[in-house]
Amino acid sequence: MAHVKYFTPDSNWTWYATEFDGEDTFFGLVDGYYKEFGYFSFSELKTIRGKLELPVERDLHWKPTTLRDIVPELFSERKEIPA
Repeated sequence: MAHVKYFTPDSNWTWYATEFDGEDTFFGLVDGYYKEFGYFSFSELKTIRGKLELPVERDLHWKPTTLRDIVPELFSERKEIPA
């Protein structure tokens, strides 16, 4: 279950947190250069900036979602919308 979602509003990185140690460390799915499971820290997220220097944001509209529902969309081919 991905309980929390963080994202860069001016980049393509997203973090889906499935576990939290109660202090600083999350475990979850990271969608960045690669899609992978791993650990990331809240203190690290606070230092990350996208192309326009915007900070990472928590998706306040996110509702806890199972990874089973998230993963198919993340691993499908993304198609560009013609301009």
